[in-house]
Amino acid sequence: MLEVRPEIAAMPGYHSPQVDVPVRLNTNESPFPPPPEFLNEFAEAINSIPWNRYPERTAPRLRNALSRHHDVPAESLFIANGSNEVLQTVLLTFAGPGRKVVVFEPGYQMHVQISRIVGSDVVVIERNDDFTLDVDDVRSKLTEADPHLVFLSSPNNPTGQCDDEALLDAVLESTSGLLVVDEAYAEFGTWSAIDRALSSDRIVVSRTFSKTWSLAALRLGYLIGSPAVVDHLWAAVLPYHLDAAKQMAGEISLRYIDDMNERVSRIISERERVQNALVDMGIRVSPSSANFILFSTDIDANTIWQRLLEEGVLVRNCSSWPRLEGWLRLTIGSEDENNAFLQGLESAVKQG
Repeated sequence: MLEVRPEIAAMPGYHSPQVDVPVRLNTNESPFPPPPEFLNEFAEAINSIPWNRYPERTAPRLRNALSRHHDVPAESLFIANGSNEVLQTVLLTFAGPGRKVVVFEPGYQMHVQISRIVGSDVVVIERNDDFTLDVDDVRSKLTEADPHLVFLSSPNNPTGQCDDEALLDAVLESTSGLLVVDEAYAEFGTWSAIDRALSSDRIVVSRTFSKTWSLAALRLGYLIGSPAVVDHLWAAVLPYHLDAAKQMAGEISLRYIDDMNERVSRIISERERVQNALVDMGIRVSPSSANFILFSTDIDANTIWQRLLEEGVLVRNCSSWPRLEGWLRLTIGSEDENNAFLQGLESAVKQG
């Protein structure tokens, strides 16, 4: 009989239940597609790919485009299949069996999932009741844990807030390990650690094309860090891991920065409108700097989720996640989708 590693056998797979409904607001995707000009340019360019040849191993054209976009050296960029593969490669390189990884909860579930898959020991530091982190408390607990790697998300998924930048120094001063700043939602937030990552061998920043670039189907992510760190990642990742079409699509998308910024602006405007509407309704919200809002009502979260579903609106039920009993998460959609959510929630709450 095949013997599965016990930590894998005990691990539930990551999934977000999908239901065929008119308004799907549960996976933090962009509600807007990329511009038609991008699709046309990509469709034409794909004919130039030499399909019988392996792709460029380190995606030099895409790295150069990202280098110009972020004004960082190309040698400071690592690219992979979505930010999750970026994080997995970081963990394979700097964590693994016998090494400790610190996460803050509530936080992104895949930080724990991938850490355990690669065999790391996971140490959890819990956030405060309002989901913030106290710098002195973090410093003390990190000193005690002495981890090889620390995950910090800003904005944080699923709570939505940007943590205090002072936490960067707290991590660096309390440990000798690597700090991974997950910036999947950074374009919606208030600060970035990219400048710090360029000047330190102990900070890296991960980003994704899935959210602000409206390219969730592409599965493309990247990391910014010192060349010394990035070189180790290229050694750890599988050869030819990034297909030629994906490299091309990412490069072309970076020619449409104004379109991306316009989409981000619309989503932020809708986020503020929806957040204010929820507060006016007496709904508890976690103040968000992302493209989603965590909220709770006085009614059981499973009941609210089901009632919204009956109204044709799907949100994420987070109530079974650590420290999140009673909470649900809404992805900010289009104006019409957000209106449908607000109307559905008002109806769900009124039922008592």
